Amino acid sequence: MEVEFDVKIKAGDLYDYMLRHTYSGLSGILGTIVGILLIANFVINGGFISAIIGVVVILYLPWTLFLKSQQQAAGNPAFKEPLHFKMTDAGVEISQGDAVQQQAWSDMVKAVSTQKSIILYTSKVNASIFPKRELGEKIPAIIEMISTHMPPNKVKIKA
Repeated sequence: MEVEFDVKIKAGDLYDYMLRHTYSGLSGILGTIVGILLIANFVINGGFISAIIGVVVILYLPWTLFLKSQQQAAGNPAFKEPLHFKMTDAGVEISQGDAVQQQAWSDMVKAVSTQKSIILYTSKVNASIFPKRELGEKIPAIIEMISTHMPPNKVKIKA
C-alpha cells in the first residue's frame, strides 16, 4: 500500500503544532498552573498585582508561540513550497524540489492529532505536520498507514 500527498505548511499549521507540543509538555502545563494559582490568589486574597501577573503568565506562552510561528513561516524556505510525502511499507519519503529524505517507520517517535492536523514526530522535537485541510479524502488512508506501521502505544490520532 502507498499513499502520496502534498502539503503546504502555513503559519497557522505551525502554531497548531507548537501549541500541541508545548501544552502536552511540562513547561506549558506548569506555566498554566502558575497563572491559575496567581489568579486564584487574587480572587481569595485580593492583590491586583497577582491577577495581572497571572494573566500575563497565562497569555505569554501562546502569544510568543504565535509570533514564532509567523516568523518561521515567513523566514524558512522549506515552508515556501509544498512538501511531497509518500508513505510506503518502508517508511515516509519527504521531497521538495531536488531534496529527498527517507524516514523508516521504526524511527518514528509518535503520531498525534489535533483538530487541524496529524503530526508525525520524527524525534522528540521534530515532526512532519499534515494539515487536515490539505489531506481531504486521504485522511483515512494516512491514519491507516500510520496505525499499521507504528506500535499502538505510539499512535494517538483521533479521526
